[in-house]
Amino acid sequence: MIGVPRTCTLPVAEQPLRVAEFDDLFAAALHRAERREPTWLRLRLSGDDDVGAATRDLLTRESRCCSFFDFDLQGTGDGWDLDIRVPPSQTVVLDGLAARTSRFGS
Repeated sequence: MIGVPRTCTLPVAEQPLRVAEFDDLFAAALHRAERREPTWLRLRLSGDDDVGAATRDLLTRESRCCSFFDFDLQGTGDGWDLDIRVPPSQTVVLDGLAARTSRFGS
């Protein structure tokens, strides 16, 4: 997995499954990714309340193993804005996540 920090508590065997969950989310819902700052990535997701609920579930589980992530998911009326922030020491992790989004959306 790209940029998995040493502080991640997710078992190594489960890490590819988690990456696949993010890829599935991006494939189904990612409309746009914007790197606003080195420590801030904004994702624009398309979808209804089910997409929002599934995204919240994924983010909750990700926060348990990588507590440095700051996720903020807000409904926009026609989709979702997901702000992902990390401390400066974890920008390589955000780099990896941003790289994954480049395969999806516009």
